[in-house]
Amino acid sequence: MTTKLTVADYPLAETRSAEIRGRRGKSLDDITLQAVVAGDVTMEDLRITPKALADQAEISCAANRPTLALNFERAAELVDVPQDFIMSAYELLRPGRAKSKQQLLDVAQAFRQAHKAERMAGFIEEAAEIYERRGLFTYRF
Repeated sequence: MTTKLTVADYPLAETRSAEIRGRRGKSLDDITLQAVVAGDVTMEDLRITPKALADQAEISCAANRPTLALNFERAAELVDVPQDFIMSAYELLRPGRAKSKQQLLDVAQAFRQAHKAERMAGFIEEAAEIYERRGLFTYRF
């Protein structure tokens, strides 16, 4: 999508279905019952892409929803991050799970370096600061 997205473009699946493409290049319009039955559609065609999430972020900004936009931007960074890494980071973000600020900072560094997820790294660094301030590093469970 080359034009600037607006609130009128929401929902993209209805307003721009021909332009939304999966990982193998199929548009939403290409994903039909006949294509599924014929075996022409795979899970890769159905998985969300970073671009689709970035487009949702752009619409959220246009709707004056900056926090939602930031969530979509972070989600776009996570599309290609292995699920087991995401789940281990999630577990550490639960209060009382991380034993130190450094443990969270190490996860943030891994997001930044191994996965090029700058926004997620910043999110976890911010959490580490808040957890330190609130004393949430004590293992309680």
